[in-house]
Amino acid sequence: MLKLNNINTCYDDVQALFDVSLDVREGDIVSIVGSNGAGKSTLLNTISGILRCSSGTIEFLGKRTESLPPHQIVEQGIIQVPEGRHIFPRMTVLENLELGAYTRKARGRKKENLDIVFELLPALKERKNQLAGTLSGGERQMLAVARGVMSIPKLLMFDEPSLGLAPKLVKQVFEIAKEINKKGITVLLVEQNIFHSLSISNKGYVLENGKIVLEGKGKELLNNKHVRKAYLGI
Repeated sequence: MLKLNNINTCYDDVQALFDVSLDVREGDIVSIVGSNGAGKSTLLNTISGILRCSSGTIEFLGKRTESLPPHQIVEQGIIQVPEGRHIFPRMTVLENLELGAYTRKARGRKKENLDIVFELLPALKERKNQLAGTLSGGERQMLAVARGVMSIPKLLMFDEPSLGLAPKLVKQVFEIAKEINKKGITVLLVEQNIFHSLSISNKGYVLENGKIVLEGKGKELLNNKHVRKAYLGI
């Protein structure tokens, strides 16, 4: 579904990604894990078109996307749930969700998608008329995820979804990612929580200092000596 070939991305004169290559198969959950500052968010922003790669290619469903503007990449079906729970606090939960359905395809299926979202996250249905700014941190994260689902993604990319959440909510976030995947949506997950993310992933990549240093099946990487020592403290 998604194929990156030798991607290099820079912030002015500072290079952040170095020859990154990876692939995501349709229907899979794929994790990109690593420490803070490894380049994980930069990678997602490059796929989304928010940042431009200086060299390399990105293919989505056989079509080159690295030169497309972000709104056209969204139209292709690549949706990013941003880090930091960026919702519109002075709008209601329902209004935030409706904004997720702004693409031509999604607008025609808004009611159907709302039903799907409320089935996945019934707490949002109970709060649909509540101002988003009054939600708890965990509820805001769920709203950001649900807004992404409203866009009818083919590939849904999560950027640090568990960041700053209580342990109980962290587990819930990953369960929601699994449920979304069961509905036929491919998931690309960027996370510092390596244990949880690799546990649910078909495939994983370890990103260090802007470079892919390891790749393999999620559970195999959990047993890798380097991963266990560097990230799990084992």
